[in-house]
Formats: sequence, structure tokens, C-alpha cells
Amino acid sequence: MKRIFAVLGCLCAFVCMVAQPRFVAERDITKVGELQFQVPKTFALGFINKGDKPLKILNVQPSCGCTTAEYSQSEIAPNERGEIKVTFDAKMLGTFYKDFEIHTNAGQEPVYMALQGIVVKEVKDYSADFPIDLGNVRLISNYVEFDDVNRGDYPEQIIRVMNTDRTAYKPELMHLPPYLTAIYEPENIPGGKSGIIRLRLDSKKLFQLGLNQTSVYLARYMGDKVSEENEIVVSAVLLPDFSQLTAEQLAQAPELTLSAQELDMGSMGDKRKQTRKIVVTNTGKSTLNIRQVQVFNRALSVSLGNRSLAPGKSTKLKVTVNARLLKKAKARPRVLLISDDPKNAKAIINVQVTE
Repeated sequence: MKRIFAVLGCLCAFVCMVAQPRFVAERDITKVGELQFQVPKTFALGFINKGDKPLKILNVQPSCGCTTAEYSQSEIAPNERGEIKVTFDAKMLGTFYKDFEIHTNAGQEPVYMALQGIVVKEVKDYSADFPIDLGNVRLISNYVEFDDVNRGDYPEQIIRVMNTDRTAYKPELMHLPPYLTAIYEPENIPGGKSGIIRLRLDSKKLFQLGLNQTSVYLARYMGDKVSEENEIVVSAVLLPDFSQLTAEQLAQAPELTLSAQELDMGSMGDKRKQTRKIVVTNTGKSTLNIRQVQVFNRALSVSLGNRSLAPGKSTKLKVTVNARLLKKAKARPRVLLISDDPKNAKAIINVQVTE
């Protein structure tokens, strides 16, 4: 009996040890670039509870009186995100590095997050030419598309980067898939200057016909972490090969026809989801096979009644938009159909949503 109680005691101790909240900062250092002299500015320091028990912020201590911190008293559930809002008064010119000591119920030892930047008399405005703000780095776009790729192609796309910091910046893309390589020009971008990242696609390494979509992440400083903020979505559409078809086969080929190529979802209002339908018809002379039905934007979901259509037959494509996900997605809401119609192997349906 004593042995049983001892085993139970060990098990309880193990469960207590494992079941804990866990504070994980989205960024240990938030680089904010240039700030206007004597103009206070507020920033959100994001974190995620990676544990399996609710996380609570107990106290946040700024390293000096030039910064203040606000945080919610509510608990953060496991796998949920929270924020600490910090305000810097910008009353002194020059570079700054401000620590925040964060105490939580995850343990006795504090964790640290920091702001880094420079206070200047006049801020250079890069927002018109580089609208995507990552702090010390700005981009023209955080979405890259390789359109109409054939197997064996090696196309390139360019990501333009502006270094808004005063010191040199070394760009690096994290989580590159095997089919993408990156060349940085220059390897170190001087402060206040722009550079490019040249993305090269090896189409032979793409996983599937149709849409191949992935996320890569631009490191803003050494040791940076992946997050939605520094995410760049890369899409490539691989087309089927019809080069071996004879003239007779082409004459007898299937043909995909859509009832509409623009789908207006109307106003979402208070609705969480909205659904519309499109009719897909085979107007060709042989059976039409729809190989892929995909979406560029995660706010969309689709279902197709029948993927194989005899000549003259139709089916319905149902498209649903999720309002909550629509605001977060970087790619335009579109639906992609890949079929064995040699004249129209790729069909795109543009989805319009009024918020």
C-alpha cells in the first residue's frame, strides 16, 4: 500500500511539474526605427501562452521612468495571445534600448522584453513607398506570387526592403522551403537605404499542380522569431503540361465554363460567414476532370459537388468567406481551379467582400 501511495505521489508531482503556463515573447527585442523627438509613442509587445495552464501577468517593471507599461489583469488561456502596451516619452535625442522586466505566474524568474530605436528631430517618412511597417524595416509588399509556372521554369520575384534604422541591416528569410532560394542585394543594407531580396523558384521541386503556398519570415535582427508581423506569403501556381496532345486530341478536349468569374459576397455586416455559389459546366467534347480546387486566402473555404463532368454536365461550387479571418490574410481572396481543359487549365474566381 505504501508503494502505491508513493507511485501516486510521484505521478501527482509529475503532473504538477508539467501542467504550467509558459510565457513566450513574439519578439525579445522590438526595433521601432526612428521616433519623433518629444512625441510619445505606444507599442504593443506581443506574447503567447505556450503552456497548458492559464497565464497571468503579475507585474511589469520598465527599466527607466521614460517608459510606462499597461497590461490586462485577465488570464491568458493556453495557446492564446496577449499584449503589453508600453509607451516611450521620446524626450531625449539619440539611440535607446529600454528593458521591461515581466513577472508572471509561470515561475519565480522574470522574463525580459525590450524596445530599441532612435529619437530624431525629423522622422523620414517611408510609408508611401514602403507601406508595410515591420519596425526597423519596411516592405513594399508582404505577398509574393509566381503566376503560371510550367515544370522546368526558374522564375524570379523581388522583395524590396527599406532599412529605416541608422545602423546597417542584414536581411535574412527564415523557413524557406526547398523550392525557393534567396539572394540578398546588398548583403548588408546601410541605414536609411533600400535593398532587394531576389527570390528564385525551382519549379521542379514544387509539391503539386495548382497552388503551392508557403510562409517565409523576414528576420529584423539577429535571433528574431517568426510571427504574423514579419510573415511574407509566397504563392506559386504550377500548370499542367498539354504539350504532348495531338491536334485531334485538342479538338476533342473538355472545356471548363464558369457562370461567373467575379463573385460578390456583398456586405458582411454582423455575419460571421457568407456563402455564394457558382455553376461549373463542361462545354467541351470529352469528360472534364477538375484536378485542384484551392483558395489563395485562408478566409475562404470551398466545396465542389462533382470533380468529373461529362460533356454538357454541370456542378455547383460553393464559396464561403469567414469575416474573422479575412482581416488577417495577406493574399487577395480568390479561388483557383486546375483542370484538364488545355485552353483554360487555370481558372480564377475573384471574390469581392464589402466590410
